[in-house]
Amino acid sequence: MNLFDSHSHYNDDKFDIDRDEMIKETLKSGVSNFIVAGYNIESSKKAIEIAKKYDGIYAIVGISPNDVENIKTEDDIKECIYEIEKIAKSDKVVAIGEIGLDYYWNKENKDIQKLLFIRQIELASKLDLPIVIHTRDAMRDTIDILKQNNVNKKGIFHCCPLNMELIKEAIKLDFYISLSGVITFKNAKNVETIIKMIPEEKLLIETDSPYLSPEPVRGKRNNSINVKYVAEKIASVKNKTIEDIAQSTSDNAKRIFEIN
Repeated sequence: MNLFDSHSHYNDDKFDIDRDEMIKETLKSGVSNFIVAGYNIESSKKAIEIAKKYDGIYAIVGISPNDVENIKTEDDIKECIYEIEKIAKSDKVVAIGEIGLDYYWNKENKDIQKLLFIRQIELASKLDLPIVIHTRDAMRDTIDILKQNNVNKKGIFHCCPLNMELIKEAIKLDFYISLSGVITFKNAKNVETIIKMIPEEKLLIETDSPYLSPEPVRGKRNNSINVKYVAEKIASVKNKTIEDIAQSTSDNAKRIFEIN
């Protein structure tokens, strides 16, 4: 069985004590591939550094909506885009992300968030890369921006909120949906309905490590080995085997990220 964790943060300082050991253990566990996601320039460089050390690991680079505290002007955005474009040319970079909008944590800088999102979409299209989207409490603006700004290679709604309207709109736009350990939570709503809504050819799985540990390891530091619990949940709802879901989600990830 070959699992593909489409979004992790092994560049997070929570892995500083045992990063290499954890990665080696992960790659022996049935997880053949995973993505290390950047969220600002420093973490994006770290993602590339990690990806270069191992076969089967790839990086995405970008600035998330939760990392814009020092970005105040259009000139600041231009400088950030220049830096991201430089590092995005590494052969281990497979997307621009994570990027998007977050009005849950950040309500005071919506205009900067939106402009940075648009400029990173433009960069992705220039570089012919897909995008990886973070959206929280910002569904309408996220969808509107995607409708108004062409994304050549489309992309992924990472850790997609369990919102039926958002998922309908994302599928209409031909985006992939990545589900995380949230779907295993006992208090998660509409899980079965949402899993059934997503065509299997548009479905990805992720951990968002070291966050969002699934049941039965909730409360512990998450890692990519636990992506199997996400696959198991999807398999049970879709009446498939975990091997079926591992194969289809791995194929989908390789397709969108153009990994041979």
